[in-house]
Amino acid sequence: MIIDIVKGISVPFLGTTLGAFCVFFLKNELSKGMQKALTGFAAGVMVAASIWSLLLPALEQGASLGMWKFLPAVIGFWIGILFLMAIDYFAPPECIDEKCKNKLLLAVTLHNIPEGMAVGLSFALSSAAGSSTTLAAAIALAVGIGLQNFPEGAAISLPLYKEGCSRFKSFLYGSLSGIVEPIAGVATVAIVGGATVAMPWLLSFAAGAMIYVVVEELIPEANLNAHSHAGTLGVMAGFLIMMIMDVALG
Repeated sequence: MIIDIVKGISVPFLGTTLGAFCVFFLKNELSKGMQKALTGFAAGVMVAASIWSLLLPALEQGASLGMWKFLPAVIGFWIGILFLMAIDYFAPPECIDEKCKNKLLLAVTLHNIPEGMAVGLSFALSSAAGSSTTLAAAIALAVGIGLQNFPEGAAISLPLYKEGCSRFKSFLYGSLSGIVEPIAGVATVAIVGGATVAMPWLLSFAAGAMIYVVVEELIPEANLNAHSHAGTLGVMAGFLIMMIMDVALG
């Protein structure tokens, strides 16, 4: 099971690395249609995962803490939202000029922390006896976030190359922006293993952060133009696939 967890939390980092690798053979960004489809798919997966793999288990875990079972979920959810809002305020990810290269890398890296936590928590829950989260659902979440990270890796490496960085250095920066995800996943699994009382708070924190990313960034990006069917269908497909893997295979 430890090997499965390590492999699972490495998937999002692999997605970032593959996206950053585009700098070696692409001169321009990914096609708009592909970006919208991947972004929409990731948004659908993350919404479904936030509900079934994070918030519902948080409510179940909260019932055993001797308080209103929704309280840890509500508080953790809002902390996750405020955490991402603070990142957007202090390090806006759209800044890509020379003065803001470090800020861009910082923003994307910090955005990846709750995603890594969510994957780590999902795999930790899938190995717990009596958990409602299945290994298939944890894998689906990891793959969905990996798909989201693919255009993110390219969005870092390609602009850096255009600004004068070498291809290898641009690739390295883009890839390393995702290294925080497996680190956060491993740290979260370690914390959960030693302090299960923290589980509902961490689960809802990851859910709040992920829903914020979906509403603030992914869905608008997937529907930049009117009648953006690629992005819309991507959201629906991602949501349904995650729901099927989480519910039907459970």
